[in-house]
Amino acid sequence: MSPRTTEQLHPQAKGFDALPLEQAAAILAESQAEAARTARSAASAVSAAARAMANTIRTGGVLRYAAAGSSGLMAAADALELGGTFSIPPSQVRIHMAGGQPIGVEMPGDTEDDAASLARELQDMTAQDTVIAVSASGSTPYTIAAAKAARAAGAQVIGIANNPGTELSALSDHSIVLETPPEVVAGSTRMGAGTAQKIALNMLSTLMAVELGHVHDGMMVNFKADNIKLRQRANGIVARAAGASDDQAESALRSAGGDVKTAILLAAGAGTPTHARSLLAKSGDHLRPALSELT
Repeated sequence: MSPRTTEQLHPQAKGFDALPLEQAAAILAESQAEAARTARSAASAVSAAARAMANTIRTGGVLRYAAAGSSGLMAAADALELGGTFSIPPSQVRIHMAGGQPIGVEMPGDTEDDAASLARELQDMTAQDTVIAVSASGSTPYTIAAAKAARAAGAQVIGIANNPGTELSALSDHSIVLETPPEVVAGSTRMGAGTAQKIALNMLSTLMAVELGHVHDGMMVNFKADNIKLRQRANGIVARAAGASDDQAESALRSAGGDVKTAILLAAGAGTPTHARSLLAKSGDHLRPALSELT
């Protein structure tokens, strides 16, 4: 049986270690760029999967990121950003990583074959949940076990793999295949495959936020301003979105208790925070139709 693409040799692998480092660097950069381009062909599958994720959040379900090794690091990076960027409640996000999330510099490889602890972690999974299962090979035992558990529970499965025709894709309601070329260092899927996975995960979580109404004109409008940088960002977002001055934006944020969407509506002419919140409730928490009610 021929090896999967992620295990094959790159066309420029022969003699790679003997090249001047500058030339080797150019090969590495181009291979990463080529891998990144694979995410474009998955746009339709990513969009459908993002809608499923948004529905999970709306209905009180849990997004469960499940993966091992470098794929687990990519998945965890996305999951950990959801709260700070889009204020997704922590109770609605879980990270299931083979061996647990690393706290040191070692990440044991044998854990990707161990699904025993995963079964315990998934005991409370319901049909409202969505599992985002990531595996470069598409056959990692830990990740396959998560997908099978999700199907047994009636949960949605979003499978991200870098090889076509895999078991993970077959188990997925939403199959995202990123056919990245062979790695310059064969099998080191933290490189091209990991790059493509991170792009797909970025697309998934961002499009989910768009579907939920947490993005407006390319600005994040559903976050908690809990440090100096974020307070400055919130002030700028309110001013731009509402066409208001910095002072008006700051006053609106104070009146809104730091809620960015409510503050934008106040700065745009909503009489009170209660009025602003009623507009958001009517629009399903989407800012654009709420603003149109004011004009």
